[in-house]
Amino acid sequence: MNLTEKSVVIMGAGKSGIAAAILLGKIGAYPVIFDENENLEIEKVMEKMEGIKAEIYSGILPKEVKEKSVLLVMSPGIPVDTPFVDEFKERGIPVWGEIELAYQFAKGKIIAITGTNGKTTTTALTGKIMEDYYGKSFVVGNIGNPYTMAALETTDSDVTVAEVSSFQLETIQDFHPQVSAILNITPDHLNRHHTMDNYVACKEAVACNQTKEDTCVLNYEDAYTREFGKRTKARALYFSSKQQLHPGIYLQEEDIYYDDGQQIVKIMNIHEMRLLGIHNVENVMAALGMAISYGVQMEHIIASIKDFHAVEHRIEYVATIAGVDYYNDSKGTNPDAAIKGIQAMNRKTVLIGGGYDKQNTYDEWIESFQGKVTWLILLGQTKEAIKECATRHGFENVILVNSLEEAVDVAAKKAKNGEAVLLSPACASWGMFPNYEVRGNQFKELVRKMEA
Repeated sequence: MNLTEKSVVIMGAGKSGIAAAILLGKIGAYPVIFDENENLEIEKVMEKMEGIKAEIYSGILPKEVKEKSVLLVMSPGIPVDTPFVDEFKERGIPVWGEIELAYQFAKGKIIAITGTNGKTTTTALTGKIMEDYYGKSFVVGNIGNPYTMAALETTDSDVTVAEVSSFQLETIQDFHPQVSAILNITPDHLNRHHTMDNYVACKEAVACNQTKEDTCVLNYEDAYTREFGKRTKARALYFSSKQQLHPGIYLQEEDIYYDDGQQIVKIMNIHEMRLLGIHNVENVMAALGMAISYGVQMEHIIASIKDFHAVEHRIEYVATIAGVDYYNDSKGTNPDAAIKGIQAMNRKTVLIGGGYDKQNTYDEWIESFQGKVTWLILLGQTKEAIKECATRHGFENVILVNSLEEAVDVAAKKAKNGEAVLLSPACASWGMFPNYEVRGNQFKELVRKMEA
């Protein structure tokens, strides 16, 4: 689509929306930023525009502005099933997300990673492998770096590694990665997608434009992704933490193997990694599969994996105080992710949870405690519902608090020498914090204050 001197509406004035507007301005389009927040501080938005001129509206977008636009670009946090979006669709105006917009103007090849859990760690690791091997890579998307900020810098020889969420995949059109991965699919964001079928379809869309020349890396132990491997047009490459695959990548006892269909190669022992937990073994196997599919030599892949550290906010060690280890797993924003956080702990644990209500259920999370969790400290919108769920499952050691500061204070009093305190909320941060990063950083600050 030729957007030169054309008006484009960007829905949302956050980081993603501003990045999209900057790209549009650089290619000669006329960006129009619209945010429904009537209290939007327009001057602050303009300060972030890097000199690019844009019209900015808050509260209501004038009819004449809508009618002259040729494209609507959605920020990922904004639902697409709204009357505002319907107005554009009824006029035949394309509705893209920031990922699709960036793709239209980017060069080079793409590796795209999605899944309910593990995306950020796997994306960061895959990006490191690519950068170590090729000397350069762009790591973008849901990981916190808008794809639109990097798109115009890419060349034909570059590789872009993108973490893509279900929200971002709702609004793709031509987005076509040469290698993709769906790590797992468990219930999440049902307040946005309404049904599990819709959510699954969004995840599977990462491979919708792939061909038989491309590869989709899939988790054999996840029923959704295992079945998708039978339907995708791409070559399916499975990984498994529970059984030997032929061909595929798998864990046998404590070693990772790769079976290419002709020979079996032992890759590495899991204790050579710097990551905790079986879920991280799966993340490593997924990154391994993508790197192999992209053509990276095995010895370089192994070296990068051995040198890789856990990403911030994902089972991140913070400090040891009075014999208690503190871990920040603020990125555990749904029950399945939080289960993996608990499973990674190798000792009795005081758990801090709760937050924004995404209409998830918490039964499996509570069941995963299995004698490991000694106390559950809850805060946020979901605390009463989680307490009720815990009581149903016979777990009575629950304390309700009103702030993260209070939660850390209580946890420090309850944890004994040799135990751990884990922030792994099983809920989003919204309502109390702008995002999980702010929540995790505050947790670390509170812990380190005790250390001082």
